[in-house]
Amino acid sequence: MTTVTWLDEPQHHDYPAAASYLALIAETDLVDHVVEKLRDSRNAAFFKAKDILRAAALALLPADDPHVHSDLRKIHDHKDLSPILLVRGDLRAGIALQIADGYHRVCASYHTDENTDIPCRIASITR
Repeated sequence: MTTVTWLDEPQHHDYPAAASYLALIAETDLVDHVVEKLRDSRNAAFFKAKDILRAAALALLPADDPHVHSDLRKIHDHKDLSPILLVRGDLRAGIALQIADGYHRVCASYHTDENTDIPCRIASITR
């Protein structure tokens, strides 16, 4: 069985990608605040691919999706993947977890082994 390996830190370009996605669902000032919290998060939290997808209420993308396939190739070639950037949901308000960056990497990890612990940086939005 192939093992998924991870970088210690998200790559620099992951943060603008997260901001681009989050700008679709939040105002600029909140996006800037959340991305800054993600950048400041130094401790990785580890979650399983199956749990991340469930908490985000997202479907598993197929292995032949071009971006998932690219990440599966990296896994097969023993290249480290970048940790995932998450924004915590709100159970009381019925708000799902947001995968700000790394949806394809989560799916590729799931296709490899749904129980792999994925390093994540997670930010909570405080009121």
